[in-house]
Amino acid sequence: MVEALEKILANSSRIVFFGGAGVSTESGIPDFRSVDGLYHQKYAYPPETILSHRFWEENTAEFYKFYREKMIFKGAKPNAAHLRLARLEAEGKLKAVITQNIDGLHQAAGSKTVYELHGSVHRNYCIGCGKFYGPEFIAQSTGVPRCTACGCLVKPDVVLYQEGLDQQTLSGAVKAIRSADTLIIGGTSMVVYPAAGLVDYFRGDNLVVINMQPTRADRTASLCIAAPIGQVLDPDTPLQL
Repeated sequence: MVEALEKILANSSRIVFFGGAGVSTESGIPDFRSVDGLYHQKYAYPPETILSHRFWEENTAEFYKFYREKMIFKGAKPNAAHLRLARLEAEGKLKAVITQNIDGLHQAAGSKTVYELHGSVHRNYCIGCGKFYGPEFIAQSTGVPRCTACGCLVKPDVVLYQEGLDQQTLSGAVKAIRSADTLIIGGTSMVVYPAAGLVDYFRGDNLVVINMQPTRADRTASLCIAAPIGQVLDPDTPLQL
């Protein structure tokens, strides 16, 4: 199966990668929907409630307590999947990474064209004056983080439930998928919309799915591989099926 993937990659010139939480699990960041993931842990409120715009507005201090504990992953490093994708881009074969993740690991690996559908923990802005803050400002704050310039609340640039996707990011992702000759879907359950619906814009030759569990894209895929994505994309790592 890996040989088949390498053949597809070798014969492709406009590859686009669409990834989810499973891409970062090998970097120590948990998949929310796995058996041991965030959605299976117990809190005073369900994670879907905490990570909503309404909760952020009405229970602000509790939101930031949860956000500091569970959304900022200190010390996480790019894994083999991130690094291989960055190499494919440097070789001119991969044209874009589209990710549902907010950890910034694709950029840390060297990828340049990255569409972050759900934002990034690395960007935080004052809702009053727009001053930018890095993730360490939120991580080191207590209570509700306030802007040092104007005193207004500092909000992470992540898409919460009840918030829409950034239209410029969405447009760029759609354009990339439409022009791809190969689309690789990796590490995503394909259940989060509207992001998961973007793959319907693909009209290219090869649809590859790399995911431990079945997805809705499997029935139309050219190739499906049920294995850890870092092992699949790193040709030097022995594949354990």
